[in-house]
Amino acid sequence: MKLADLAHHLGATLVGDPSAKITGVAAIDTASTGDLTFVANPKYASQARTTKATAVLVEPSFTEISTATLRIENPYLAFARAIELFYQPPTYAPGIHPTAVISPTAKIGSNAHIGAYVVISDHVTLGDNAILLPHVVLYPHVTAGDNLFAHAHAVVREYCQLGDNVVLQNGAIIGADGFGFARQSNGSWYKILQSGPAVLEDAVEVQANACIDRASIGETRIHAGAKVDNLVQVGHGSTVGANTLLCAQVGLAGSTTIGKSVILAGQVGVAGHCTVGDGVIATAQSGIPNDVEPGKVVSGYPAIDNRQWLRSVALVNRLPELLRSLKSQSK
Repeated sequence: MKLADLAHHLGATLVGDPSAKITGVAAIDTASTGDLTFVANPKYASQARTTKATAVLVEPSFTEISTATLRIENPYLAFARAIELFYQPPTYAPGIHPTAVISPTAKIGSNAHIGAYVVISDHVTLGDNAILLPHVVLYPHVTAGDNLFAHAHAVVREYCQLGDNVVLQNGAIIGADGFGFARQSNGSWYKILQSGPAVLEDAVEVQANACIDRASIGETRIHAGAKVDNLVQVGHGSTVGANTLLCAQVGLAGSTTIGKSVILAGQVGVAGHCTVGDGVIATAQSGIPNDVEPGKVVSGYPAIDNRQWLRSVALVNRLPELLRSLKSQSK
């Protein structure tokens, strides 16, 4: 693809040779002739001057470099769109594999692709254009809207509800039992029936080996556009707001409420019955034992304001020096 055509497709301003050929995409440190790369993080800005890429996606104010640049407000998003031009994922023609097991009471919309060893149980309802890859299992009374894409070994438990354009990556488990047990007088644990479904609204994606537990009563709900990363645990009865990101290994205890457009970075944990307000950002490995006001950036355990946490960490790093100073003053 000529660079001029790529710029037009992305809506970017081209600075450089419009006839240059782009044949692929690559990271800035591994790119070679013919590749498109990008700079979205300032820490990689210096590599834009040494990259072997043919062109670099950058912000409009980025300094001029010898390599051709495509200037656009969101180079990371533009790069994501460019990948789609050069990588063609597998396509799945409509049809039902002979090893699939489908209940006669199931209702499947048009153009479905049902892969090998898929199990679709009683009274399941699927919208149009569903793609279920091998070993996907849908328990009884599951409902899903149009364009469900369930990768191999995804499981959706009984009575769970999925909206349109939901994506389940490999091994995602929707609606497994929540962790509910009541102590009996003899010290043993009595299992609490988990009767409430997990509900995933439109355009939710749940990635590999993540678990969205069902509720004991009521429901567990993931609102529209939320994205759930690998190995995330959403406890029973929790609510996750629209367009929120739960990054790898986040854990939400039961009955947690997460607002809209929240970002919980890797390994953040939230205690049960807490409310995290809209727009909150919790940095990696933060532990949240209490409610967090909307718009806050928090870090550490227990999670505190990010600026205060940064000052505290700086002081911790100076403790040996401060101790030596105190000892010298005491002599």
